[in-house]
Amino acid sequence: MDSKLLNPRDLAFLLYEWLDIERLCTRARYADHSRETFDAALDTSARIATDHFKPINKLLDAEEPSFDGERVHTPAPLAAALKVFNEAGLIAAGNDYEHGGMQLPVTVAKACFAWFNAASVAGVGYPFLTQGNANLLLAHGTDAQKARWVPELLSGRFYGTMCLSEPQAGSSLSDIRTRAEPREDGSYRLFGNKMWISAGEHELSENIVHLVLAKIPGPDGKLIPGTKGISLFLVPKKLLRDDGSVGERNDVTLAGLNHKMGFRGTTNTLLNFGEGRFSPGGEAGAIGWLVGEAGRGLACMFHMMNEARIGVGLGAACLGYTGYLHALDYARNRPQGRPPQAKDPATPQVPIVAHADVRRMLLAQKAYAEGGLALCLYCSRLVDDEQTGDEAERERAHWLLELLTPIVKSWPSQWCLEANSLAIQVHGGYGYTRDYDVEQFYRDNRLNPIHEGTHGIQALDLLGRKMVIGQGRAAMLFAGEIEDCAGRAAALAAQGADGEALAAMGRQLAAAASRVFATVRRLHAVGDLDVTLANAAVFLEAFGHVVVAWQWLEQAMVAQAATPATDADRDFYAGKRQAARYFFRWELPKVGPMLDLLDSIDTTALDMRDAWF
Repeated sequence: MDSKLLNPRDLAFLLYEWLDIERLCTRARYADHSRETFDAALDTSARIATDHFKPINKLLDAEEPSFDGERVHTPAPLAAALKVFNEAGLIAAGNDYEHGGMQLPVTVAKACFAWFNAASVAGVGYPFLTQGNANLLLAHGTDAQKARWVPELLSGRFYGTMCLSEPQAGSSLSDIRTRAEPREDGSYRLFGNKMWISAGEHELSENIVHLVLAKIPGPDGKLIPGTKGISLFLVPKKLLRDDGSVGERNDVTLAGLNHKMGFRGTTNTLLNFGEGRFSPGGEAGAIGWLVGEAGRGLACMFHMMNEARIGVGLGAACLGYTGYLHALDYARNRPQGRPPQAKDPATPQVPIVAHADVRRMLLAQKAYAEGGLALCLYCSRLVDDEQTGDEAERERAHWLLELLTPIVKSWPSQWCLEANSLAIQVHGGYGYTRDYDVEQFYRDNRLNPIHEGTHGIQALDLLGRKMVIGQGRAAMLFAGEIEDCAGRAAALAAQGADGEALAAMGRQLAAAASRVFATVRRLHAVGDLDVTLANAAVFLEAFGHVVVAWQWLEQAMVAQAATPATDADRDFYAGKRQAARYFFRWELPKVGPMLDLLDSIDTTALDMRDAWF
């Protein structure tokens, strides 16, 4: 199937030739599955995404949600598309049979969802959040909470949100002020405001299940400062009657919609809890129930946040990917100019893909988009190993996920956004108009470096915590992966020029990784955390490039070993090897100057003063 959303051949390569997901079928959880069932789910996702979500993507951007004071309005085709999505059972694709799911491996479920991210990332924001909401409840909710709410979420009858930020707190969750006051029946009444809540209000489902971070007052009536005082609560938009039907409105009200640069199809809201406009039971305050232990709300919420971070990276990668395919199609069909050596103006124009600089931009997009998608599916495969592998596989996957989660969220968000910028450039002036899709892809993707932990927050987490967590256990495991990869590449040197090229990449990768770890030691030896973390964002970029170079070398080795069955296969594998070559020639060398800066313990930004701006 030719598509400008994703390349099915690439998905098959990543899933079956590289990640070997068929091997998961030997595990008890996935014993009912085979490549046939995986392909059926992928084909269904591709079809629904192409037929129902792609056609409405520009509509959702042009007709953003509106609020008339009572209800939020979204374009009617969105509800119709989501109905098809829900009826296909895709919200529960990775969930247990007992919960109405397909029990697909996480890797396959994410690959299915990739089609929808490429088709309309904002349109599927509602079920994306709902998946994470339901999975959190399955991990931390009581049996009663699971029975009452999870079936409704996984069927798409209800949708879910995560309510963390507040107007005055932003990402600094220790400063939230939302209060949760206990009642004798075991419920709580919540009072406060939540900002930037995606899918916080709409009419696309019968109910909305909010997972809300709030603080329970101490005996003195005061809120405990810091994150240790934060608890998590389930607060529905509408309460349920004893028979499970939807009842009266809870005291959760929409204060306003945020009007965004892109990603407009997903509502973004400011919500008031306990405003008093609705008083369920005759008392002000939004009724909610504690999820997990009191004071452990942030730990519970990280279950949803870490899942969402892989999802955000996947969304960014897919936007970069579809932008690349749109640019490639345009470049192949747009005649303009002639080769430099063509002096006769009467000769026919050539498609712009014939120009070296356009090929450079397309090759960069291919390296970013396919590299980002590979990283997201690799981390999804680690989730499968952590959940279903043997003890050694679980241990390895756990520590690698600890280290790679900031990268899988941030690297595609930065570099696949750059791919979207290059897609606009390939289109030239047309790319800067709304007549073509690529300008929307850029605007939609610009959100991804911001939400689910900004680029800077991921950087602080990576350098300040993940690199040294478990006495460096995660970093040592990663170093072992690089050593193994470089060793396998070195063994190919005897296979001629192509093998020696891969061996050289392995040496380059090992050297870059060694420098990264030396820089980590140097930065943490400073003894001043402010100085250590002053340039953490640079470290995130450097380490991210090393990670993706590793992913590209792994793909290149698989492509080198493959036996092409057709000319199309031969071209596909050659393209993989060339994209890897590009990454090692053009991208990985950027790491050196970054590490030089970090090794110098530069404090230019730290030393800057407010008054000097």
